[in-house]
Amino acid sequence: MSVTALAPSDAEPDVAELIAARPHLSMNALDGLTLEGVPLNRIADVLGTPAWVYSAGTMRARLAEFTAALAGLDAQVHYAVKANDHLAVLRIFAGAGAGADVVSEGELRRARVAGIAPAHIVFSGVGKTEREIRLALAEGIAQLNVESPAELEMISAIASGMDRVARVALRINPDVDAGTHAKITTGKAENKFGIPYADAAALYAHAAGLPGVEPVGLALHIGSQILSIAPYRAAYGRAAELVRALRAQGNTVTHMDCGGGLGIGYRDDPGASPAAFAGALRAAFGGMDLKLMTEPGRWLVGPAGVLLASVILVKGSERFVVLDAAMNDLVRPAMYDAWHGIVPLAAGNAVGPAGPVDIVGPVCETGDTFARNRMLPALSAGARVAILDAGAYGAVMSSTYNARPQAPIALIDGDRWAVIRDRQLQTELWAGERIPEFLE
Repeated sequence: MSVTALAPSDAEPDVAELIAARPHLSMNALDGLTLEGVPLNRIADVLGTPAWVYSAGTMRARLAEFTAALAGLDAQVHYAVKANDHLAVLRIFAGAGAGADVVSEGELRRARVAGIAPAHIVFSGVGKTEREIRLALAEGIAQLNVESPAELEMISAIASGMDRVARVALRINPDVDAGTHAKITTGKAENKFGIPYADAAALYAHAAGLPGVEPVGLALHIGSQILSIAPYRAAYGRAAELVRALRAQGNTVTHMDCGGGLGIGYRDDPGASPAAFAGALRAAFGGMDLKLMTEPGRWLVGPAGVLLASVILVKGSERFVVLDAAMNDLVRPAMYDAWHGIVPLAAGNAVGPAGPVDIVGPVCETGDTFARNRMLPALSAGARVAILDAGAYGAVMSSTYNARPQAPIALIDGDRWAVIRDRQLQTELWAGERIPEFLE
């Protein structure tokens, strides 16, 4: 759950506790903070800061853990591309057997370039354009998740005109509160997503009679960064009831897209349990002869990424520690009041008496703040830090606000690392811009 930074207290983990809770991180007395087998200072020496760093091993390990939890279920993992859409990340998951959940033409094309087969791609999203629907049908993807009656009619018309049959699932809105941040909850009646639960049965029967459409099942997604299994149990229970009702009316229902949203621990807590999540699936859909789909995103990639930054200066009687990373790089704290662990890269900077500081960026917005009243050892100009758990909704949501070029990205795999995105050049910021002749 996105949480406003707390005042210093015993509830806030210190540097050692943050590292101990993350098996992919370690602090070496000489090399400093190490991710997998690579000291992060080594990458910062080459790339400078700010810079993103991802751990391939962590992604594979978390996908393996998630997949193992689903054992015994007829279930497939579709990685939620919106969490981190870099081609190298998609290639890692494709190589490990995951499909993709996409929400735009760009994500669909990225998934295909990364090697994910059309049969393992599901297209979600509340506002698919005609162009996107045509592309999805031309590619022959597994399923379009329909969000409204208007979209269903649109898909029918386009598919008929292309002489194709669109496999669709109706995304229902179960009116379940996921207990997460208001900006990332998607399963309540007042949210823009999905078809009202009471309308779904009639619309499903209608879909069965439309040309160019084959209804195959239902879909739902109730939000992101969900830490309790109770909302899943409630939503899946309602979905199972609807499946039984649809079948009783003579409809064919073979697929259930169960969404994602499983939360991670941004402090020193373990986050949500894939085993408990799988238990909710078994309780609701066990014995129903359904092919299940799941759409984890943050849970797979969030802990696998860090944002490296350097201290520019300390001001205000050492109250404000100003970094060279900013809200244009990692917007989650500014947008959601999200809490991220912050750890010095040098072993010597990670020890010593801790005091409360505000960790801020250089952007001209008060909201450009990563942490308030954070208890950290003293940091001086030039010190480097890692902002933890930045692998999801980090680089993918970054911008060039204040004409700040996008940061480079490195990928670690064991003791190897490579640059997978170069630092954007200043001239590239305006490369596509034109000054009209009448202003000359």
